[in-house]
Amino acid sequence: MVMRKDKAKDKVKEGSVALVAFGGNAFFKTGQKGSIEEQRKSADLMCSRLLNIIERGYELVITHGNGPQVGHLLIQRDMTKHVIPEMPLDVLVAQTEGSLGYLLQQELLNHLRIRRAGKYVVTMITQVLVDKDDPAFSRPTKPVGPFYRREEFERILQEHPDWDMMEDAGRGYRRVVPSPEPKRIIQSHMIRALVYAGNVVVALGGGGIPMIKRQDGKYVGIEAVIDKDLSSALLATDIKADLFIILTGVDRVYLNYGKENQQPLNNLTYSQARRYLQEGHFPPGSMGPKISAVLYYLENGGRRAIITNAENLESALEGKNGTHIILKEIR
Repeated sequence: MVMRKDKAKDKVKEGSVALVAFGGNAFFKTGQKGSIEEQRKSADLMCSRLLNIIERGYELVITHGNGPQVGHLLIQRDMTKHVIPEMPLDVLVAQTEGSLGYLLQQELLNHLRIRRAGKYVVTMITQVLVDKDDPAFSRPTKPVGPFYRREEFERILQEHPDWDMMEDAGRGYRRVVPSPEPKRIIQSHMIRALVYAGNVVVALGGGGIPMIKRQDGKYVGIEAVIDKDLSSALLATDIKADLFIILTGVDRVYLNYGKENQQPLNNLTYSQARRYLQEGHFPPGSMGPKISAVLYYLENGGRRAIITNAENLESALEGKNGTHIILKEIR
């Protein structure tokens, strides 16, 4: 790949980079099995929507989750462990970074070529440093894989007594794994260089590959899944992104979500978002990590964040939809 450095220096300026994060569920719809055809079709649709960001003059970094996909690999691992060697979770995360990044890279390249945008797309296998003593390793909380009904849940526990499982937001039971806090994106300077050279970068698949640093100074992978919103906020800070977008399952943030008195929040300041989070309006298993990620981004030099769903991304960029969060009101 040849990066157009001279041209990019004239075009890419401070404050013209957007980072957009979305979950692994975006690759196939509820009720689908997650076949490659289904995931490719969903990737194509997502990329057509992401073009709205590029067409508004932003350079683009894409991050994504991998919960369903890495869960499927865990099932495959357990079903074939008597035939082939088991791969640890960090390796499975790397596999989904590559496979999902490939789908996004291919579909986005197709869209860019049709529009003669003259951009390259690159997928970065991204490592993330975590603390080996993070308490999350003794308290698994990150859901991965498919949902199980109550009767399936009891059977799964009998077959896999070493699994940790919990009920997930009324939708069924899922396996949970450790989710340590991200401390440093090891490839952040490379991602920054690529995007500021005018390339679209797909990075941090599944939140990135969790790594710890041993006493001898060597990095080694560890079995965990990092929250992709928190690691995305860290990366957005590192690359000095002007805009941080989190795509989720709802069109905007709500108070009292799902209740008769739910209240949409179109605009928030940092202090308002922090207060609502402290008051318990945003549960840990749903909107809480996304608000925490936005707060981290704004605390560390971020300018503006948007939380919305993929269907309303274009109208959210126009200010007509989504929840827009800034550090403080302009008077």
